[in-house]
Parts: sequence; C-alpha cells; structure tokens
Amino acid sequence: MSFDPGLIVGGLLGGFLIGLTGMGGGALLTPMLMFVFHVNPVTAVGSDLVASLVMKPVGGAVHWRTRTVRTDIVRWLCLGSVPGAFLGVGMLRVLSSETADHAVKVLLGAALVATAIVMLIRDRLNRRRAAVVGAEVATSSPAKDLRPAATFALGLIGGIVVGFTSVGSGSLMIVVLSLLYPRLSRAELVGTDLVQAVPLVAAAAIGHLLLGEVAFGLTAALLVGGLPGVFLGARLSSTSATAMVRLAMPAVLVVSGLKMLNVF
Repeated sequence: MSFDPGLIVGGLLGGFLIGLTGMGGGALLTPMLMFVFHVNPVTAVGSDLVASLVMKPVGGAVHWRTRTVRTDIVRWLCLGSVPGAFLGVGMLRVLSSETADHAVKVLLGAALVATAIVMLIRDRLNRRRAAVVGAEVATSSPAKDLRPAATFALGLIGGIVVGFTSVGSGSLMIVVLSLLYPRLSRAELVGTDLVQAVPLVAAAAIGHLLLGEVAFGLTAALLVGGLPGVFLGARLSSTSATAMVRLAMPAVLVVSGLKMLNVF
C-alpha cells in the first residue's frame, strides 16, 4: 500500500501536537484533510477520530507511567463524554448528507475559534496567578478539589462536540479543564486530558464506523506519521511545558476556524 507523503507529514505534526499539548487532532488534522486533501467534512471527521483513537493511548501511556494523570477527574469526565459522543454522532445520522457536511463545517469553525479565545484567556489568567504565587500552576490535592457535577457536565458537552466535529477531545476539553482545575500542573493537565480522551474518542469513532464515514487509507497514512509524533510529544510534555506551542496553537486554531466559516 502506498501513502501520500503529505498525509504522513500531517500525521507526524498532528501526533506531535496531540502528545505535547493534549490537543491538535481534530483542530489540525480534520481541517487539513478538508482543505489540503479535499475530503468531505463528515468523512474527514470520522477518519481523524479513528486515527486519534490509535494515537491518544500512546501519549496517555507515557503520562500514566510518569504518574501525571488524575484518575478521579478522568472517571467523571468519561461518565458524561461517552454517552455525549454517541449523541453527537446520532445528530449527524438524522441530517441529510449535504446538511451534515455544512453543519460540521460551521460548528467546527466556531469550535476552533472559541478554543483559541479560551486558550488566550487561560494563559492570561495563568500569568496573573504566576505573579502572585511565583509559579504558573501548583500541584493539586485530589481529595479536596474534585468538582464532580461540573466535570460530568464538561464531559457531556465535550462528548457531543467531539461526536459531531471531532474537535474537543483535546482542544476544548483541556482548556475548560484548566479553568475548572487551575491547580493542576501542566503535565497533569495534558496527561489527564490524554487519558480521558481515549474512551471519548473510542465512542465517537465507533459511531462514525457504524455510519460508514471512515476512509481507512487516509487513516492508515495519518498513523504512519502520527504514532512516532505522539510518542515524542508526550515524552516532552511529561517533563516540561513549551511556551512556543502555547503561543502558536491559538493562531493555528483561528486561521483554521475562520477558513471553515468562509471568512476568507
């Protein structure tokens, strides 16, 4: 089987960002499939989800070994996100093909722009907190700061968005998670997000597989580059934070989102 080199490079970059930041799959790979390789939106979403389903556990395993995962938060997120993902996919099923493609583009564009805005707000809050306590974030106390109801609600809403657009398992979820749990260290934040994303993405991917909206050749090519990329990114994020990616990701999200919305 021959693969498009562009897809392999795209998978490598997307995988690296998934491992490094907990986001990057739907936010980068789905727009790339649509605009660079001209894949229809619903198929791009399904193919990206199946690729992410293979990549996310690789990054999550690295963080699990370094004990940078809050399992109590993961449990409450998954209680909401798994049924939410099936609900999001079900929404696509009741729409016609043309309507579904248009709805995915609009909601995906809005989700990407919203993610970028919240990322910038979060970073500004972190800088203010650092000026007060002398560090960007402090390690949390699992027994004291768990917020079950809010975490469940985040999982449910995030699951619906992921099932419908493929964006959210990392990009939206990790941003809101950082606002709900500001005392999580950056390594804990990425590790927790990567692990919770596994059952979430699995549910959404299964839903799209049942719809038949997955191009396995595209998925395989993305994984050739994505698997080594996510491993390298997770190794880096489990030991340090990267200001460069934190600044670059909002710009990538805004450009992709505005393109989805036909602003330019």
